[in-house]
Amino acid sequence: MDNGASSYRRFLDGDKNAFGEIVDELMYGLIYFINSYVHDFHTAEDIAMDVMADLIANRHRYNFKVKLKTYLYMVARSRALDLIKHRKVYKQTELSEDIKASDDIAQLEKAVLTSERRRVLGRAMSQLPQDMREALHLVYFEEMSYDEASRVMKKSKKQLDNLLYRGKKELFVLLGEEGKQLI
Repeated sequence: MDNGASSYRRFLDGDKNAFGEIVDELMYGLIYFINSYVHDFHTAEDIAMDVMADLIANRHRYNFKVKLKTYLYMVARSRALDLIKHRKVYKQTELSEDIKASDDIAQLEKAVLTSERRRVLGRAMSQLPQDMREALHLVYFEEMSYDEASRVMKKSKKQLDNLLYRGKKELFVLLGEEGKQLI
């Protein structure tokens, strides 16, 4: 997907499910980004939902000159900075609420990192030959045993083992040093 722009075009053309795709792809990253400004997970969620609602209510504002993700992050940053600027009173929170919020933030960080890992790994795997990609997917993502995977692929265990070895080696080359840390 092109960071949501094609889904948004489909949404504008009447496909109600397309907006759900945008939310699924961009919401967690958006909340995480906003939270880095406001330092309040629940406020960050509220701002993110407002930004998404604004995308529905003011369809004419997004003009497809930048990626949808970029547009949403620009709007979210602006709203977060406005909130900080107009925040007059700091409320005190109970320690238990603060601990709960930090747990929410940790879960959000984990979700964002998992999503990023999947995206990077998926892009690299798409560059592998079909049989290597299939072997890696069956064994590591579908968690099949060598016996099961070799039966599915109609290969011997040795052929499967060779495909997995070469596939992992190719992935490390494609991902480079930064990608290795994501795996």
